Amino acid sequence: MKNIIVIFGIFFLVACGSKKSTEDTTQKPPAIEGDIVVLTDAQMAMAKIELGKVERRSISSVIKLNGKIDVPPQNLISVSMPLGGYLKSTKLLPGMHINKGELIAIMEDQQYIQIQQDYLITKNKLEFAKAEYIRQKELNASKATSDKLFQQSEMEYKSLLITLSALDAKLKLININTQKLTENTIANNVKIYSQISGFVSKVNVNIGKYVNPTDVLFELINPSDFHLNLKVFEKDIDKLSIRQKLMAYSNNFPDKKYDCEIILISRDISLERTVDVHCHFEKYDKNLLPGMYMNADVEVKTNNTFSISEDAIVNFEGLDYVFVAKDKLQFQMVKVEVGSKENGFIEVKNNRVFLDKQIVINGAYTLLMKMKNKSED
Repeated sequence: MKNIIVIFGIFFLVACGSKKSTEDTTQKPPAIEGDIVVLTDAQMAMAKIELGKVERRSISSVIKLNGKIDVPPQNLISVSMPLGGYLKSTKLLPGMHINKGELIAIMEDQQYIQIQQDYLITKNKLEFAKAEYIRQKELNASKATSDKLFQQSEMEYKSLLITLSALDAKLKLININTQKLTENTIANNVKIYSQISGFVSKVNVNIGKYVNPTDVLFELINPSDFHLNLKVFEKDIDKLSIRQKLMAYSNNFPDKKYDCEIILISRDISLERTVDVHCHFEKYDKNLLPGMYMNADVEVKTNNTFSISEDAIVNFEGLDYVFVAKDKLQFQMVKVEVGSKENGFIEVKNNRVFLDKQIVINGAYTLLMKMKNKSED
């Protein structure tokens, strides 16, 4: 019976020992044992520890935005033929540069001939009607003719005057100068000239095609006033203002910066809770194209932000910490939430934790190394 008890006891001790050994090998030691670092006077002198406090400062932060290049309506020109017609010739291609007043297309149609003919005939009739009107007016004044004949001549003259004025307006629509129009200069085609200096965006017709008055032949872009349309979340709108400067850049060439200025902030919030902010490029660049996606950095000033020297922040396992002085030789590592930084200072978001506390602003990494070494011992 004693032998059985002894064997059972030995088995129990071996089992417990084996379990304890397994637990010791699987359990990982903590990365840091405690958050307190204690220095000796010699270590304190060698570490050159300096202390400081969280204080109010003005720190600039950068808002990252994105959007695309847009063309204002007044800089996007749709070219059409008010009276319709057939496209006789054009040299335009998408992307081609054109100058203001340059010939971009020639149209032809028999109605152009008819309008010029009507204009010249009406002009001749008007001259006769005017002379007759003056003659009847003089005769009527002396009662040598009836009022009816005078009124008829007056009506004929004014009707022809209206008709000639309307035909003159139609001819101006198709760029025919009526001052130079005679029976010897009647043309079967009209010329279309560019109204702007810029680029061809679209060509919607081909030679020989008939176009209606409502059809758009070409689309031209005046690049002198491209806008950068940025999408800004409503939480950041109060940080922006008219005439505020910003830097824009594309994804393809992030090192090439473009100076811009905010010229308009929309008052409508979209379903995505964003607001359109329109910006003007300080200098035109031919590499900037409508519809191109852009990024922008806007520097905003935050007043009275609690901040501390960047040297006070240490990073351990992906988190930020500072060392708070407990006494002359004792320091506690405390987690800190940081924000924007500028000129060697960084914003402290959880600043209430550190108000009126002495924080290590020089030698913080020395304390971190000592703490890690202590943990590894």
